[in-house]
Parts: sequence; C-alpha cells; structure tokens
Amino acid sequence: MKSREREPVVIVDFVFEDGLFFIAIKNISARPAYDVAIKFNRQFTGVEGAKKISALPLFRQIAFLAPQKEIVVFLDTSASYFRRRQPTDIRVTITCKDASDSLCKSVIRHDLTIYKELGYIRRPAAVNNQQPSDDVQPIPST
Repeated sequence: MKSREREPVVIVDFVFEDGLFFIAIKNISARPAYDVAIKFNRQFTGVEGAKKISALPLFRQIAFLAPQKEIVVFLDTSASYFRRRQPTDIRVTITCKDASDSLCKSVIRHDLTIYKELGYIRRPAAVNNQQPSDDVQPIPST
C-alpha cells in the first residue's frame, strides 16, 4: 500500500486580497505532481464577465508542478463577481500523478459567500512598493 506522505498534495484556493479575487494552485508537498487536472463543479466567469475562468486551459492540464510551486490567476474584483451573481459554492476536484504514475485525487469545497460582506481598502500601488504601469492590457476574451 502506498504511503500518503509520498503523494504530491495539490490544492486550489480562492484568495481574497484588497477586494480582488485570485485562484491559487499550489503543490504544498515535498513531492512533484504530474499531469495536474482541475475540474470545477460550476462554470464561472471573471474579469468583469469577459473571461470564462473555469474553462482556462491551465486547469485542464499542468504537466509538471514542482514541490511548493504556486500558480496564481486573477479572477475578478469581488464587487464584480458578486454583482454578476457568479457561483459561490464551488467544489474543486484535483487529480494528479506521482513519480510512479499513481493517481492522486482530492476534492475541496469553497464557500465564497464568506467574503461577500467584507470591507476592504484599496491601497495605492506605491504603498505595495509597486510602480503603476500604463501598459497593463485587459485579457482578450475568447
């Protein structure tokens, strides 16, 4: 029988920061994960409704996810997401393989309504040691 400590552990989290939603994919284990696939039980859009986030190719297959590696994707502002009545009860099924090609699977349930009534302060870019950029472009819709 396979030891759970030898399996890669990949999580998907919804991150709320300064009124913005992000989706983070992270291998929280000390083992690499292969052929990572992420499936959401509900479809949802982001970037002011312009992008079908749940269908991004990123979620279909990540060939290799190194230990402690994290990929963060912008979802939307929380105001836009809730205003457009996007799903708040989301189950995420994550499958991947370990180095011996054994399948690992987990399911994580997220309830985004916990963020709905939270206030936030938008900080200027300079406060975060970032310089504003004039070359930021929206993601083209598909």
